[in-house]
Amino acid sequence: MTTTTAQPEPAAAPTGPTSRRKVLQALSGLMVGMFVSILASTVVANALPRIITDLQGSQTVYTWIVTSELLAMTATVPLWGKMADLYSKKLLIQLSLGLFVAGSLIAGLTPNVEILIVSRVVQGVGAGGMTALSMVVMAAMIPPRELGRYAGIFGAVFGVGTVAGPLIGGLLVDTPWLGWRWCFLIGVPFTIVAIVLLQRTLHLPVVRKQVKVDYLGAFLITLGVSTLLVWSSLAGNQFAWASWWTVGLAGGGLAVLALAVWVEWKAAEPIIPLSLFRNRTVALATVASVLVGVAMFGGTVFLSQYFQVALGKSPTVAGLMSLPMVFGLLVSSTVAGQLITKWGRWKGFLVAGGVVMLAGMGLLSTIDGQTSTLLLSVYMAVLGIGVGMLMQNLVLAAQNDVPAHDLGVTTSVLSFFRSMGGAVGVSALGAVLANRITTLMTERLGPMAGGGEGQSVPDISKLPAPVVRVIQDVYATATADLFLIGVPLTALALVAVLFIKEKPLNTLSGEERLAQERATAAH
Repeated sequence: MTTTTAQPEPAAAPTGPTSRRKVLQALSGLMVGMFVSILASTVVANALPRIITDLQGSQTVYTWIVTSELLAMTATVPLWGKMADLYSKKLLIQLSLGLFVAGSLIAGLTPNVEILIVSRVVQGVGAGGMTALSMVVMAAMIPPRELGRYAGIFGAVFGVGTVAGPLIGGLLVDTPWLGWRWCFLIGVPFTIVAIVLLQRTLHLPVVRKQVKVDYLGAFLITLGVSTLLVWSSLAGNQFAWASWWTVGLAGGGLAVLALAVWVEWKAAEPIIPLSLFRNRTVALATVASVLVGVAMFGGTVFLSQYFQVALGKSPTVAGLMSLPMVFGLLVSSTVAGQLITKWGRWKGFLVAGGVVMLAGMGLLSTIDGQTSTLLLSVYMAVLGIGVGMLMQNLVLAAQNDVPAHDLGVTTSVLSFFRSMGGAVGVSALGAVLANRITTLMTERLGPMAGGGEGQSVPDISKLPAPVVRVIQDVYATATADLFLIGVPLTALALVAVLFIKEKPLNTLSGEERLAQERATAAH
């Protein structure tokens, strides 16, 4: 049992039209921090083929360089969110950014893939803090009725960081005097700038209270999710899906998560309060968030490999080919946020986002080695538009429907499940991709081509033309299959959104609602 003793800081300014400039100044450090933390997840996408070649990694390692960061972010988001309800939000954000700097430096100097994966875990812990805390701070400062405007901006930052990362990574890889190590080091100065901006511009009250953090629940959730991710990334490659390894890992992971549910039910201050899921909006938004995470990360993270291997593009060109998704997400997120603030209605945007995202996944499931750049651009823009309308507005709908004292934990729960969807999507779909590539290579080039532990990622510049054509066709077919798997998952997200009940947006900020709730309780 510990007690926070920090003195209250000045409260945030109200969010009327005359104070929007002050709000944006206060959020500037958050925006920079969010951009850098999201960039960490994506900047390596176009660099991965080169990194794997230089460090002599396999297709399984390819997946885990992405998954380890997502896993650490997923596992720690609930803990960060819970602490946001108990400690100084500013201090927690600065701590998370400090961890991100440490992880980035380790990654940039790594001598092998093992240390690289460890550094990605450290980066993920820091990114988990930014993911959970940025929306918590926004909800504390800004009423839901106004939140759409700012959530749209943050959605745009998230989208640009998510999909522009591969472009930046590609440029760094193709620049001889920089190289792939700068994909990790480039974020360090920006992160330091974010820490300074937060110190100067962000002022929120720190409430003194008795606290008890449920570390056992956090540990069990982390262990359970990690076990399932290890299973999903290795099954079908290192061992058969139907094997005793599957029984042990999948069964063990589910058993640990079942124990975590029991611990959370009994805990005085649970990391994920199960009572939240009695709220219909929160429960349905959580389901949709998991599936959006799968769509956002599970499919798109392998597009860079498709561009470079199946289409034979350079890392820089592969990054440029990602821009239609950036612009689709940027425009839809910003416009939807502005219109929600103007009209006070949000469900129509969620439904439209679900429909458009489903269409985008369906279109991308038709790609092959001969798909034109124009068609690819259209398909990716469609997917980006759909995700942009869904992602932040799911959080907005949930925040609008819970008591102010649950804002932090509700936001972190949604971020947790979206990140978990991404981690599971990358891990499981990465295993499917590796298995599919091995099968197709064996069929077309013989057993020796499909063999090898983890299936090495080929360097097509060193192979004869006939073999290159076969490999490109194999990677194109396997990538399209991933999006085909994503279609029914995206359809389920749309169904979940359809059942969310629209409620009027609150006109009070989180801090104002919390003060009102305390006053009511005192009487």
